[in-house]
Amino acid sequence: MSLADADAARRRVRTVIEALVIENKPVVARSDGTSHTLFPVAVSPAEGESLREWVIREEATRTIEVGLGYGVSALYICEGLLTNTGRALHVAIDPHQATRFADCALQFLSDAGTRELVELHCEESQIVLPLLLGGGRQFDLAFVDGNHRFDGIFVDLVYLGRLVRPGGIVFVDDYQLPSVTRAVSFFISNMGWKIEEHSSADELHHWAVLRTAARVEPRSYDHFVEF
Repeated sequence: MSLADADAARRRVRTVIEALVIENKPVVARSDGTSHTLFPVAVSPAEGESLREWVIREEATRTIEVGLGYGVSALYICEGLLTNTGRALHVAIDPHQATRFADCALQFLSDAGTRELVELHCEESQIVLPLLLGGGRQFDLAFVDGNHRFDGIFVDLVYLGRLVRPGGIVFVDDYQLPSVTRAVSFFISNMGWKIEEHSSADELHHWAVLRTAARVEPRSYDHFVEF
């Protein structure tokens, strides 16, 4: 893609983002005619901008997302990917895309011209993530906004810790929830992850940006640090 084409692609994505964020009104799904209110289910503009900037900062070309939802976060990620060089790909996992969300994310991604950048898996993350790991896939950055129960996000982080390259970024939404905070604390205490950034406290969308360990240190079979 030429610089001019990339610039035009970014402008198209930005136009769709701004239309959704600024208008902030119910949208109609073309798949079935249902009406959907995007916010506060979708990430806030502030979180989206932070997510995009981390994609750019890490020079990411391979990203993964658990919980596509309405696709607003994916739009910000794709905007960042289009800023970076290299052949970009975003993997999204969401078993509810065609039902709960009436394929709205795919609709917005198509409007933004980024549908071909997104590889969608319509199954639960605990099924998809092991398959991606077994297939030798690797990513520069992950965005986590799926199952918010402790067991769900813990399993997501276990697999993403192996799928994201050493020293890569795991961007976690809904950090205000005790289940999310608690799960994250395990990886900080036991796996050498570090918090690079976290937003101010917010009842709807408090996020944390984690950096995985640059190298995996050997651990004894009974290693465990309270978290």
